[in-house]
Amino acid sequence: MPKAKIEIKGFLSFFILHELSKKPFSGDELARSIGMRKGEVLTPGTIYPTLKRLRKQKLVTWKKDGRKKHYSLTALGKKELKSCYVQIKTYFKGMKGYF
Repeated sequence: MPKAKIEIKGFLSFFILHELSKKPFSGDELARSIGMRKGEVLTPGTIYPTLKRLRKQKLVTWKKDGRKKHYSLTALGKKELKSCYVQIKTYFKGMKGYF
């Protein structure tokens, strides 16, 4: 099946929060993990601005480990992720007849 050309805006933030709900990741590890799921390579120019925005929103935090930063979810980030799960489930439930 050919890859869709339409990118669903905002899903990168969701994917980051979802991955961080499992364990802390460095930016490179997140890019690889999410990229494998999406079937594409995520560049630093894609992943790091989103991580910066999520930090400003207090959804993620980081801890320095040598030269790397390991990102993890905050309590607010966990709450936001739960809201995202509900919203996505509701959204796709409404599209049931399309598939």
